[in-house]
Amino acid sequence: MTILTIGDIGVVSGVIHIGDEAMFEAARDELAARGVAITGVSSAPAESAARYAVPTVGRLGFAGLARPQAEERATLLVEAAGGRAGLEPGDPASEVLAALDDAGGVLVAGGGNLASRWPVHVFERSTLAAMAHARGLPVVVSGQTFGPDLISDDEDRVASLARTAAWTGVREHVSADLARGWGARVHAGVDDASFLGGGPTDAAASGGVLVSLSGWFAGRPADLVETGIARLLDAAAETVGDVVFHAHFGPVAGDAEPSGDAALHERVRSRMRAPSTVVPSGDSRSAAELARTASLLVTSRYHPAVFAAPAGVPILALAADDYTRIKLSGALGHWGQDAVADLDELAGAPATLAALTARRAEIADRAASALPGHRAHAADWWDRVAETFA
Repeated sequence: MTILTIGDIGVVSGVIHIGDEAMFEAARDELAARGVAITGVSSAPAESAARYAVPTVGRLGFAGLARPQAEERATLLVEAAGGRAGLEPGDPASEVLAALDDAGGVLVAGGGNLASRWPVHVFERSTLAAMAHARGLPVVVSGQTFGPDLISDDEDRVASLARTAAWTGVREHVSADLARGWGARVHAGVDDASFLGGGPTDAAASGGVLVSLSGWFAGRPADLVETGIARLLDAAAETVGDVVFHAHFGPVAGDAEPSGDAALHERVRSRMRAPSTVVPSGDSRSAAELARTASLLVTSRYHPAVFAAPAGVPILALAADDYTRIKLSGALGHWGQDAVADLDELAGAPATLAALTARRAEIADRAASALPGHRAHAADWWDRVAETFA
């Protein structure tokens, strides 16, 4: 028996999204430690199978569909899972149906957060859960952020997913409150990838500033934002040390043409006065180690903060909108940090940075104090997940 596990995984065209991969990898590791095997759902099944040494199948075929077509497809797939309809030969969901034949349940792993800005994830995860229920299989949801932007139809789907799951795991209290309002049985804790590879170690800090940026500016002029970030990083270089860029959405290979976050990083670097270096995207575990050993993290990406905060690294997070603010505030808040600046506040960010560095010892002490409790809470969660599928 295996647990069919959907995460937003699969390196396509040589580009990796480290945070999404990290949550799937953490789920695989935690369940394997409890004797539970998984089959993954991936955008690139062969690549993911090789990366994680688990069987994988392709996605359900929602990518590129308009909402009316996605609604029709969701109905078809649930009926097919329940034996009330058949799929055409070659339908991309055929592999998922076959995997359900041998599955003991479905895990909706972290990644592909459930908001209306990503309707394909709403349809994929809610439909897969409904397919599992049609087979009488238990469903667990883990590591999610819900909303905040959810149109009525999407909220109905997400609410049903959360309400009918045996457990719904979320990673910040805003999502917990929303899920409880839907009637879900909620577990609220740190992000699933917080302790990937074992979590923080006693490795010495690098003495440098780690930077990981997202290209989502919520409609703000790119030139203005990139110039503001460059000035902030120049100030960080003066007060903390060398600046190192690391793309969480970018090419795996270091010699590839910069794309995604890596392309943004090059534009910001070109605007800086201080010198900087680049570490290729690589994989989730190396990204976690890089974040945990930084002396300061400046990020508008979520998972660098997830990795760095448990290690007591001071973090200046840059939020573009309500969604990114909720995620980043949640990641930092678990560990007693709160330095989340809006992209419109970049002019004042150097002062925030100076205050952060002055509180370095306090930040480290808070993280160290919180670490045992969060580790135990996370272990309890994965025990509960494994027991649900037993």
